[in-house]
Formats: sequence, C-alpha cells, structure tokens
Amino acid sequence: MTVLWVNLVLVFLLAFLSRFFSTNVVLNGSGSLVKMQPNKLMALLSIIPFILVSGLRNNIGDTPLYMRTYILNDFSWEYVKTQDDIGFAILQMILKSYTNDPQLLIFITAFVTNLLIILVFYKYSRVVELSIFVYITGGLFLVTMNGIRQCLAAAIIFSATKFLIEGNKVKYFLVVIFASFFHQSALILIPVYFLVRFKPWTKATLVLLFFSILIVLGFNQFSTVLFSAIEDSQYGGYSNFDEGGANIIRVFVSAAPLAIAFFGREKLREIFPQSDVFVNMALIGLCFMIISTANWIFARFNIYFELYQLVLVSWILHVFKERDRKLVYYSLLICYLLYYFYETVINLNLKYSSQYFG
Repeated sequence: MTVLWVNLVLVFLLAFLSRFFSTNVVLNGSGSLVKMQPNKLMALLSIIPFILVSGLRNNIGDTPLYMRTYILNDFSWEYVKTQDDIGFAILQMILKSYTNDPQLLIFITAFVTNLLIILVFYKYSRVVELSIFVYITGGLFLVTMNGIRQCLAAAIIFSATKFLIEGNKVKYFLVVIFASFFHQSALILIPVYFLVRFKPWTKATLVLLFFSILIVLGFNQFSTVLFSAIEDSQYGGYSNFDEGGANIIRVFVSAAPLAIAFFGREKLREIFPQSDVFVNMALIGLCFMIISTANWIFARFNIYFELYQLVLVSWILHVFKERDRKLVYYSLLICYLLYYFYETVINLNLKYSSQYFG
C-alpha cells in the first residue's frame, strides 16, 4: 500500500499546483473568461505517477491472469479471429511480436487508460485536483488495474466527451464502436447517448431511479430473464456469479455528489452549462450501483459512468457560497480519504506488488 499512498499524495500535489499556476483562457480575445488553463508542465507531471504505478504492477485483480494468458497464448491471426474482443487480441498479438514480457501489455494499457482519463479531467474539471483525488480514493483507479479491457474501453469513450456534449452522434458512435473491440459491453453507450440528451431532474430521472429499485426488489425474476438472453454470449458466464451484492456504502458514495448537484442544480447549470450531460451519466451510474446491491457484477457497468461523476464532484464545490467552499473542499477530502482507507485497508487489505518498486 505504501506505493499507492505515495502516489495519492504526489499526484494530488502536482494537480493542485497545475491549477494554482493556471492561466485564464479567453474566448476569441473578447475579454470574456471561458475557463482556467492548468499549467501544462504540472499537468504532465501529475499523469506520470499514475502510469508508472499502474503500468509496473504485477498484482491486483485479474492482472496476474492477463499476464499468464499473454505468456501462454500464441496470438496468431487464427487465435485473434476466435476472440470476441478482437481489438484487445490484436493489441496482444502486436506486442508479443516484440517481447514475451507481459509487463509491456500492462504498461501500455495503463498508459492509454490513465492518459485519456486524466486529460479529460484537465479539460472539464473545475477543481482538477479534486477529480484526481476522488479518482483514487473513490476506488476507480484501482478498478482500472482490475478490469483492464473494460476500463480501456471506458477511457476511450470518455475521451469522446466532446462529441457527447456537442451532440455529434456520428463521431461519438464511431468511438464507441472502436472501444467495443476491446470490450463489447461498451456498446451500451449507444442507447445511453439518447438518454443523456434529456434535461436531468425531470420525470425521466425519477423513472430511472424507480426502475433501479424495482429491479433490486424483483431481482430473481429480472436476472432470470437477463441471463437467459445473454447465455450464448461472452457474458453468459456472469449468471454463475453468486458472490452477493455490492457494498451499500458504495451506493451512498455515488449518491452524495448527485444529491448536492440536485439541490444546487440551477447554480450548477449557470456556472457549468455542459453539466446536464455529466449529471445524467452519473445518474445512470447510480442506477447500476443500486442494482449491483443485488449482484455485484452490475457494478462493472458503472465503470463507463463513474468517470463523469468525478468531473461533477469538482464542480459541486462552487454551488456553495464562497465562504463555505473551503469547508466543503476539506470535508470532501477527509470523507473520501476515510472511504479509501476503509475500502483498501480494512475491507480489501490490499497489497501492491511490483518487481520494479521493490
């Protein structure tokens, strides 16, 4: 855990400095402030620890399985054509033509995943160090070291946030389809595109939350229908998972920023006009978290939506009055830090291993 704690402190400080030394970006020289431009050097430096810590690991989640698979398999075109996630198979085939060391696969996926995610944070987050802090303490950084393929797909789609905001569905769908070559579940973002076009906190929001709770209450019937529908797909094996539901604390952690966003919705829309998209994506993620209390496997879908919540967290600070923001800022840091300690130390007793860090 020492490496992970050092990484948390280091990237938070560098991200804070990137905002502290930021400059104002003005629209077409008109004199109207658009946003703060983070210091590029500090921003770049804050990404490097993420890549090194994630890319040089040899444990956590299914990392050892990916490494063994890389070593044992012969990634020929015949093998690639048998795979459902053909893009990931091609990536492994290319890398193995250079080396049999699976660390390269782990490093490349960590590099692309974290680079794309952090760059989007710097583009859209108001208090970027807060997004980065919650990226770690909220647990998603650890998830990227577990669900490698799915997190890679999520990062690719997250990088297309600009197209989602602009309503450019052709470019957005092309990115989603490309991401689906690494994990087919990415295709869920195509119908989701139309859902997030609606204004949040309307009747549609209530319907989503209501059906999420309804699914939990009638989960046995729902799961029978769902797993029957996907039994012949690569996800058919999910029906055999019977390890209980996700921790209810995770639901409250997901719901807290949305609760603040709801009460400050008018102010949020005023200071962050694109917030509707981020709120809606976070709401869909919350729905999956609610359903995952019946079966944790549904929390895996939240990977695609939780990233938007991390941007939202950095903006809800400014829905409070200026005199209260410092208190809210430190309260968020303390609460997420306590949650991180509970999850990694008490609940998971997580150990980080790398042959490069000793």
